[in-house]
Amino acid sequence: MRRFFEIIDIGIATVNKTIAVVGIVAGTLLAFINVVMRYVFNTGWAWAGEATNYLFIWSAFFAAAYGFRKGIHISVTILIERFPSPIAKAYLVFSSALTTIFLMFIVVYSVQYLYVMYELNFMSVDLGIPQWVPMLVLPVAFLGASYRAGEKVYQIAVTPSDKVIINAEAEMIRDSIKKD
Repeated sequence: MRRFFEIIDIGIATVNKTIAVVGIVAGTLLAFINVVMRYVFNTGWAWAGEATNYLFIWSAFFAAAYGFRKGIHISVTILIERFPSPIAKAYLVFSSALTTIFLMFIVVYSVQYLYVMYELNFMSVDLGIPQWVPMLVLPVAFLGASYRAGEKVYQIAVTPSDKVIINAEAEMIRDSIKKD
């Protein structure tokens, strides 16, 4: 079972990093090429602005989901460090579980949002594609983030309470310099 979750972990991390990097690179190149075409050749693509926006949105959401894996989202532990170890662990499990639940709500409601967009046949203005297609980023990226937050709940739950804060600090330092 552990091997299964390792494969899932690698798959989700690869998808998150790839989409984040490809989105930012493609969006930047598309914007640059369109600006050059507009100001040098007095032409351009009408759809490039909207496509650039969607590329940056996808990149940001998948990078945020990847941030859960790396533990780079802002967390304030100054107060938690003052609690006795069992209380600190319980608080961290609770806050991570609450984060997971919140992210799952976003997944559920974003699927409902996509369904409404599909039913009403909303179309993208410049690209001329159904609006639900670029908005697929919402449930997909938040599902990945939910998995990561749930993974954090498990990691904290199985860590002895006297090592929770120490592990969190060591993990934050290690992940900030470690390359995947």
